[in-house]
Amino acid sequence: MSFCVDIDCFKWVLMTVSSSHMSSTVSTSRGIFSPPRLGAYDESSDARASGSIGTPELESGDSEGIELLSVFWNQDYGCFAAGTSSGFRIYNTEPFKETFRRDLKGGGFKIVEMLFRCNILALVGGEGNSQYPPNKVNIWDDHQSRCIGEFSFRSDVRAVKLRRDRIVVVLEHKIYVYSLLDLKLLHQIETLANPRGLCCLSHHSSTSVLACPGLQRGQVRIEHFGLNIIKLINAHDSHIACLTLTLDGLLLATASTRGTLIRIFNTLDGTRLQEVRRGLDSADIYSIALSPNVQWLAVSSDRGTVHIFGLRVRVVGEDSSSHFSPQSPAFLTQNSSSSIDALIPPSTGANPGSSLSFMRGVLPKYFSSEWSFAQFHLPEYTQFSAAFGSQNTIGIVGMDGSFYRCSFDPKNGGEMVQHEYVRFLKTDSRPG
Repeated sequence: MSFCVDIDCFKWVLMTVSSSHMSSTVSTSRGIFSPPRLGAYDESSDARASGSIGTPELESGDSEGIELLSVFWNQDYGCFAAGTSSGFRIYNTEPFKETFRRDLKGGGFKIVEMLFRCNILALVGGEGNSQYPPNKVNIWDDHQSRCIGEFSFRSDVRAVKLRRDRIVVVLEHKIYVYSLLDLKLLHQIETLANPRGLCCLSHHSSTSVLACPGLQRGQVRIEHFGLNIIKLINAHDSHIACLTLTLDGLLLATASTRGTLIRIFNTLDGTRLQEVRRGLDSADIYSIALSPNVQWLAVSSDRGTVHIFGLRVRVVGEDSSSHFSPQSPAFLTQNSSSSIDALIPPSTGANPGSSLSFMRGVLPKYFSSEWSFAQFHLPEYTQFSAAFGSQNTIGIVGMDGSFYRCSFDPKNGGEMVQHEYVRFLKTDSRPG
C-alpha cells in the first residue's frame, strides 16, 4: 500500500481478506468481498450490486491543467482525498504531504471516499468520465489497483459514506445502506429532495448511527441501527444545509439554508442542547465540525470566515486541559458523549453573548444568541471545509486547491493564527 495506514483499519482489512477465502469472491480469489447474490434485490429498487468492472488504464500525469472536482476528509480528519479531472490524490495534514495519487486516462472523480487510512475507497466518476459514470459507485482496492465491486443506480449518486461495516449510498430521494463484507442491502431510507447528498455516520465500533434529512423541511432523521431506534428531529424551519455527528453518533449539529444558526441535539431523545449564531445575514454553510473531545464546534461558510464556538455540553470526567486524538484508544473508550451534562458553561472558552440577554423573550432571538469565540478569515465565495487537528488546530481545505492550518487560543479566542498555507495541486511534492 502506498499511502498512510491506519493500524486498526489495516487489521480489519486483513481479517476480511482472510474470511473471504472461505468462498469465492466478487472478482478474484484475492478480493475482500463474498459474492453478492446478483438479482436478489427487489426489481423496483434503484440499485444493484455487481462484481469487478476491470482495471482502468493508468497514466503518469502531472499537475498542469488538472482541475479540482472535490475534497473529502477521511473519518479521523487526518487525511483528505482530492478528486481531480484526471483521478484522485490523498494528502496527509500533519505534517502536510501528498502521500498518494492515481491518474487515470478515463477521467476524473466527483466523489472519493476513504475508509480511514486503508486501501479501500469508494469512487464515483464526474461528468465526462468515460469509464466511471456518475450513477455508479466503484469500490476500489488500491492494494490490487482495481475495482472489486460496483453499485449501479438509475440516478446520479450524491454522496457515499463508509464505516468499517457499512457502505451508504445517497441519491437525491433515497439512501441505501449495504454491508461492507458481502454487499447485501440492509436498509432503504426515503428522504426529502437531497441534492447536497447530506448524510453522516458514527464511527465508534460500539455505536451505529446514521443522520440524514427526513421527509419534511428542516427535519433530520436519526437511525440508531444497533438500538433499532428511529428519531425524527425538527431542527430548523428552513431546509437542512449541513449536518454532522460526533464520533459516537450521540450528538448532532445542524444548520439550515438560512445559515445563521447552528444547533446541537442529543440524538437519543432529540433534545436541543445548544444554539450558536454564525451571523445575522444569511449564508451558505459549507461544513460543520465537532472536535473529538466535544469541546469545540467549527463552521465554514461562503462569507469567508471559519468560526469556532465553545460547546456547553461536557463529557463527564473530562479534563478541559487535555488534548485527545481521534485515533487514541483511551479517547474512544473513555470519552463518549453518551454521558452528557447538558448546558453546563465551561470554565474557559465561553462564547460571547449579548449584553441585552436579560431581555430575552422581548427582543428578537439574535440578541441572546451565542456568538463565535474565535475566527479565521478566508476568500469569500470559495468553498472551504474545516476539521479539527491536534492541540487546538484547524485544518481548512478549499476548492481553489488551498490548504490552511491555523490555531486558536482556547482561553482568549479572537483571530486565529495561520501556521501553514499550501497550494496542494501545484506542489511538486509527490509521494516517495
